[in-house]
Amino acid sequence: MATDSAVLHSRSSAFPDTTSSIESVQEVHELAALLRLVDDLPSEYRPDFYKILDRLAACLERRQRMLGYVQDSLNQMSLDLKYLIFDLEATRRERDEYRNLLDPPII
Repeated sequence: MATDSAVLHSRSSAFPDTTSSIESVQEVHELAALLRLVDDLPSEYRPDFYKILDRLAACLERRQRMLGYVQDSLNQMSLDLKYLIFDLEATRRERDEYRNLLDPPII
């Protein structure tokens, strides 16, 4: 198993750009620091820790991907809501215009 930080760097470059990218960078640095600590352990202990770090990195990637999906969904919902509000206002204006055609206001 490769123990250099290039493997970790390749994982961190797969993170999508979201508002939590600063936290992602910090987590990647912390994971890289853990990887360096594991590299200093005796060789009989390293494989177990590498497995744990791989699972941790996979969890971080999954979480970042899910956060990206959630952010995209929220952005789409916000846009949809703006269109719905616009449509509602236009419908109300049309309703009022038709009411005025049917029952002109008394002056």
